[in-house]
Amino acid sequence: MSHPEAASEFLQDQAKAKWHDETLWFVRDKRDKIRETVPEWEELRELASQIKENVLGNLADYLEQFEQNAQRNGIQVHWAADAKEHNEIVLSILKKKDCKAIVKSKSILTEECHLNPFLEKNGVEVVDTDLGERIVQFLDQPPSHIVLPAIHLKKGEISELFHEKLQTEKGNEDPYYLTQAARAHLREKFLAAQVAITGVNFGVAETGEFVVCTNEGNADMGVHLADTHIACMGIEKIIPKREHLGIFLRLLARSATGQNITNYNSHFRSPEKGKEIHLILVDNGRTAQLGRENFRNSLKCIRCGACMNTCPIYRRSGGFSYKSTVPGPIGSILSPGLDLKKHGSLPFASTLCGSCTDVCPVKINIHEQLYLWRQEVTKAEGTSFKSLSMLFANRVFQNPLTYKISGKVMRKALQKLPHGLIYHAQNVWGKQRDLPEVPKESFKEWYKKHRG
Repeated sequence: MSHPEAASEFLQDQAKAKWHDETLWFVRDKRDKIRETVPEWEELRELASQIKENVLGNLADYLEQFEQNAQRNGIQVHWAADAKEHNEIVLSILKKKDCKAIVKSKSILTEECHLNPFLEKNGVEVVDTDLGERIVQFLDQPPSHIVLPAIHLKKGEISELFHEKLQTEKGNEDPYYLTQAARAHLREKFLAAQVAITGVNFGVAETGEFVVCTNEGNADMGVHLADTHIACMGIEKIIPKREHLGIFLRLLARSATGQNITNYNSHFRSPEKGKEIHLILVDNGRTAQLGRENFRNSLKCIRCGACMNTCPIYRRSGGFSYKSTVPGPIGSILSPGLDLKKHGSLPFASTLCGSCTDVCPVKINIHEQLYLWRQEVTKAEGTSFKSLSMLFANRVFQNPLTYKISGKVMRKALQKLPHGLIYHAQNVWGKQRDLPEVPKESFKEWYKKHRG
């Protein structure tokens, strides 16, 4: 199913679609307000972009440095070429520990690798401990947003879900009550788990440590109670020095949710006595993206979700319409590189307004890359009805006489043709809107008549 088809399903509930749009714009507005409190905001963005540029140009060296320092700290480092290898490494660690149940904090990478269904298929219970992630896990859904996983659900729906899954009071929609119920439910899971899995926000090459950012403290709870910590990290998450963290941490939360900083920024450097830390460094298409000169900047992404909160298409079509782990504008750049056939419609899910680029904390030229992906998709598709239409339009616009005659013919035709013939099934644009009233003459004819 293409993005337009999936988006049309989301838009069937107009009231909910409007609420989704307004809620995300509220988050974008919070980002704008808090940005104004940081006079050096643009300098921070430029610094972050330059640091990431340096990393992408020297990625192999920084990864080797990071691995050496992490191992020196007592961290066991693993390398995974793709999602399959990543999942198998996780499973092998769990088998060695004879572990049948794990707790997991929010991790976009593990979603990308489809770790949950893989482990469940192999007899391991997986409990997502981020509240939003747990909600969508109850529904057997993927997250619809990388920072706000359950943003597509209203509190009434969550109340009904918790009544079914956690036996809460039916009809009670109080957020505090529902959160407390989830907290009691998850505490049991935390206490029972032998292994905790987290994502990684930043890996510091200089020290061999990694940083996990959460607002709920669930990563810390899981890691400190479990004997084994498995951290899953995309290879692009490297930064050179610890001092650079100050730049990215100031940008991340402000861009994501309009906060000064995430509530918990946890540094993991060495395992406690008697415990283990396993760090899995994952490629899964990142090296290929690095080799695409027009799209390598997309690897600067720090997964703040700001581009989604501002995008008029994402806000009005919902995260599930993208059918990819990372939806929205940045996902529309990353996903075609993984599977062009499956995600070929995503670069067209944009107005190219540039708002995503304006809010990106690491200054990724998102809308320009979307435009370039459109060209790649068109080349890959070869001759199609759309390409033939564009070729015909190009010929018409190139020749003034052809343009003049075509305009006259179309004005007459649109006035005479029956409604059903104009708004046929292939006219997708006309499904929700009517053409404007057909003018009697062209602008050029009007201008000659009235201005001489």
